Amino acid sequence: MNDKPNIFVRIIRGLWGGVDAARRFTVNLIFLLIVVLLVSLMFRDDRPKIEDGTALVVAPKGQLVEQLTAKSFDQIIDEATGDSSPETLLKDVLDAIAAAKDDDRISTLVLDLNQFSGARLTKLQDLAEAMEDFKTSGKKIVARADNFSQDHYYLASHADEILMHKMGIVVLEGFGRYRTYYKEGIDKLGLDINIFKVGTYKSAVEPYLLNGMSDYAKEANIEWMGDLWQIYLADVAKARGMTTDKIDAYAQDFRPLIEQANGDTAKMTLDYGLVDHAMTRVEMRQHLIDLVGENEDKHTFKQVGMNSYLKTIEEDRFGRQAEGDKIAVVVARGSILDGSHPAGTIGGDSTGALIRKARNDDNTKAIILRVDSGGGSAFASEVIRRELEAARADGIPVIASMGSVAASGGYWISTSSDQIWAHPSTITGSIGIFAMIPTYQRPLAEHLGIRVDGVSTAPLAGVRPDRALPEEVGAALQLMIEDGYRDFLERVSEARGMTTEEVDAVAQGRVWSGEDAHELGLVDGLGDLEDAITAAAELAELGDDYTVSFVEKEPTFKERVMREMMSKAGALIGANLSPPSALRQTLKDVEKAAGEIAAFNDPNHIYAWSTIETD
Repeated sequence: MNDKPNIFVRIIRGLWGGVDAARRFTVNLIFLLIVVLLVSLMFRDDRPKIEDGTALVVAPKGQLVEQLTAKSFDQIIDEATGDSSPETLLKDVLDAIAAAKDDDRISTLVLDLNQFSGARLTKLQDLAEAMEDFKTSGKKIVARADNFSQDHYYLASHADEILMHKMGIVVLEGFGRYRTYYKEGIDKLGLDINIFKVGTYKSAVEPYLLNGMSDYAKEANIEWMGDLWQIYLADVAKARGMTTDKIDAYAQDFRPLIEQANGDTAKMTLDYGLVDHAMTRVEMRQHLIDLVGENEDKHTFKQVGMNSYLKTIEEDRFGRQAEGDKIAVVVARGSILDGSHPAGTIGGDSTGALIRKARNDDNTKAIILRVDSGGGSAFASEVIRRELEAARADGIPVIASMGSVAASGGYWISTSSDQIWAHPSTITGSIGIFAMIPTYQRPLAEHLGIRVDGVSTAPLAGVRPDRALPEEVGAALQLMIEDGYRDFLERVSEARGMTTEEVDAVAQGRVWSGEDAHELGLVDGLGDLEDAITAAAELAELGDDYTVSFVEKEPTFKERVMREMMSKAGALIGANLSPPSALRQTLKDVEKAAGEIAAFNDPNHIYAWSTIETD
């Protein structure tokens, strides 16, 4: 019997095999071409050629941050397509401006704020200081934007010239703190939010207990916000040659000023002296061409972007390859969580490992912990604090340098240091802790008829979110919280040379500005990261012969290649896309806040958290 297929079947199989082989060859070829393209983009020399008289364009995108958040490929694409807010590293901006100051090829600094979404006041002050230093070279700074928010305007005020669109507006809204309160909704849903806390002013859990802000929270918030507002007014007034009362009046009397200008907001800001010119984008471009000359190929002014310019200056700006004596800087930015976490989040294990890495480097003569955190896990905070304590035991001086926020757990990790430095506008304190365990047994039973029952040999075996929290467990948690608060007070007492009673008087979960914290003895000095570096050099007796080295987890070669490839791909996808709308961004902010709470993973459910965002 002949089982061999007939000739027609053999022809069809042969044709299909050929098509399939061609398909696989084509797909593999396309993939190979994409890889070759991306690798060539990675390794090509794309340093720009800069003509004399060129303007450096600094155009920060999204938020200014102390440390870039490590992103997956999906997150990079989301950022490129406007589904998440981008970030700009503050150090990149500061380094570019500092280099341009002494670069004879750079004649002007153009600060383009159209894609900038804001930053905390400490970061704005650091950038403004760099701008003022740039001006000492005799070079000019021009700030431009279609509209200026409060954060935009702070930076723009330090420019020699401010250009705004003819349909633009300057909005100075002051500082506010508004939160969503869930108590009535929780009651209607029949949920039980079991909360255990210490600290009269510890307001992180108020939304689950109250329908509005408590008088204690209002008192504390208006105090630190008032300090920051006065700093803002003083800085802007000085930069623009105006009085603080006049800047404040613009914020307070916004409506009558618009009425006087018959609704013409550009005229209002011009008449008030907040901006120098109201122009269309075409007129702005021509104004800059007249100032620095034209790039005839691109029909715009001679310019180089910040990211391109950074490729022309010192490669090891972060001091990671440096030899000799080092001051190691470990950045602790974001929520404090138990375990290991990527950059942009503080992991008890991962941040502790960075401190240990710095400590075990024989060239490390001092460590600076740069804190920008509203806190989080009490357990993880203590893990980090102990690593710093071990470094000090080895004779390595430790300085805590507070950025925008170093509150609650952010203050906790700062206590094991020889000195604590803060900006006057840092938000710090919030010395207090809490625990929160939600249960939803009532709506299950009352609305769905679902009940949970059973037996156990000990109370903890019955702790479930669909059962009421056993009374003895709640009592035990409250005792743990009170003990944790006493530990917190003792840590601060020992670090600050105060009695626990003195610490308790300024603790109770209350938030303070850096200015007030300094007066109360919670910090040693007022200054920025550079001031903290100087203090560390003095403690370590280094003189001027040292390198500042930023310590981060070293990526593998594969991670470096993938990061560069993803960055290039994201840039190609998002090159011409607009930033997200205000509504879209608001929804993203809500999602981010919910995600932060969901990520909390303290093994004891005990948190030193202040809810004040770092960025």
